[in-house]
Amino acid sequence: MLDENSYLTGIYVYVGAACVMLLYLAWWLSRHWRAGWVALVVLLGAALLLTPAYPKAGVSTMAPALIVALFQVATQGVEAAMHALRPLVFMSGMAVVITLLLNMTIFRWGRARRTKKKKPNVKA
Repeated sequence: MLDENSYLTGIYVYVGAACVMLLYLAWWLSRHWRAGWVALVVLLGAALLLTPAYPKAGVSTMAPALIVALFQVATQGVEAAMHALRPLVFMSGMAVVITLLLNMTIFRWGRARRTKKKKPNVKA
């Protein structure tokens, strides 16, 4: 069994690796996709990778909810995994809402600036 130091080290390594992967994904996608789509994919990835859940009742340590849900569905069925699936669905919904807010505010201003630059100045 893990002691407290090895548990914390494992969590730090997992969260660090997830953050590095999300930063690389954002950089790579931003070279090919619009900012709104990049935000959606990165925020959904963050929701799936970084949402915590208890592995089972009565446990004081947490684990990534995606891993808990996958193991619970594979071994005990969907009903047993509902405690891990609820936070995943909630955080994925929050990622979509945040992306919509970003698209309606920050990313809209960038689109407006780009369209102004593309219009040619034609004098009659």
